Amino acid sequence: MAITFYYASGSPFAWKVWLALEHKQLPYELKLMSLQNGELKKTDFLAINPRGKIPVLVEDGTAIRESAVIVEYLEERYPDRPLFPGNAQDRATVRRVIAEVNNYLYPVARRLLEQTLFRSDDSGDPAVIAQVLTELQQELSYFEDTLLGDYFADELSAADFTFYPMLALLKRLHDKQPQYGADCLIRAKLTAFMQRIEQLPYFELTTPPHWKA
Repeated sequence: MAITFYYASGSPFAWKVWLALEHKQLPYELKLMSLQNGELKKTDFLAINPRGKIPVLVEDGTAIRESAVIVEYLEERYPDRPLFPGNAQDRATVRRVIAEVNNYLYPVARRLLEQTLFRSDDSGDPAVIAQVLTELQQELSYFEDTLLGDYFADELSAADFTFYPMLALLKRLHDKQPQYGADCLIRAKLTAFMQRIEQLPYFELTTPPHWKA
């Protein structure tokens, strides 16, 4: 049976899975879910994911939830075009970067977006924004120093697909609200990293649909 991929436009977690699907050249059916219209809380979707969150991947009648789990599932089920290195130590590095993005970078970035991009006005707290920008600068400096080559492992991996969407969201914030200078937090190595991801042959296909409007 074909893979059905439930996602929301601009979700960094869904974007990671989408990149993985394209990288592995797997056939799938896209199901775009609207966060604004409450589609994630409807009975049909809650039957797939009782937590009412995306992404979700359904294959052979089984729903796979949580983005990191989905990517690991795809890796195990479809080992061609791998996203995890063959060496156990290198795999640990990839998993560590994924955990650091999810546990440290994302919560800070999310706080900034909640004060800025996710608001329809300028009601964000300037003191909170300034503090979060400082914390975000520290996090991105850490990743700048951690990135020793073209990617976080010797080859393109799940770590890169986890990290890139976070940077893209900051670029999106800068495009919409340049007064916060979010793009200045992305230094030279991370900027080059973004360009490498954006040059992948399937990258354009995965760009969030509403960003193209």
